[in-house]
Amino acid sequence: MNYEKPLRAALHLLCLLPFLWIVWQVWLMFSYQPHALTANPFQYINQYTGDWTIRILLASLAVTPLRKLLKKNGLIKWRRPLGLYAFFYGLLHLGNYLVLDHFFDWAVIWQDLVKRPAMTFGMIALFLMIPLAVTSTKKMIRRLGRIWPRLHRLVYLIGILAVVHNIMMVKADLREPLIHAAILCLLLGYRLYDKYRPGLVKRLSFT
Repeated sequence: MNYEKPLRAALHLLCLLPFLWIVWQVWLMFSYQPHALTANPFQYINQYTGDWTIRILLASLAVTPLRKLLKKNGLIKWRRPLGLYAFFYGLLHLGNYLVLDHFFDWAVIWQDLVKRPAMTFGMIALFLMIPLAVTSTKKMIRRLGRIWPRLHRLVYLIGILAVVHNIMMVKADLREPLIHAAILCLLLGYRLYDKYRPGLVKRLSFT
């Protein structure tokens, strides 16, 4: 039995569930029913979409280590949709900030970017995701050739900027941002270990 289509459908459903949940909560709010958006719904939605951007981004970064550790090359096909969903939630995060939080008040937004490094890091991370999303199609992969994997290494920098943005934006409970940071360090650390392991083994064999 071919499980690829059901697994792909399950992946899309899991990635869309946070979006569907927040849409439901907004509907409850406008229907004057009990909801989870707290007294400041704009701030809640902003944090919620930002958290899911990072979670799905980290999930996309986890694909390659899992593929190598489990020796399941087929897992690599899940990296692209996860990356696109991370970009989707990043756009929702930005849209909430620009439209609902500041109502396109560009003077205030510019002051935020200039005076608050956390906002600068977050904005840079999101804009760096644009070329990765645009070049994620099979056609662009073929067209870019060897340039494509080099370009998509930007995801490491994006992950670092996003996690730093997350930590700096949280004012009280840092547990979740620090968990994100620990997971990112683990994933990037594995990549460094995997890259330099052959040389390290070779050196140790001569000692």
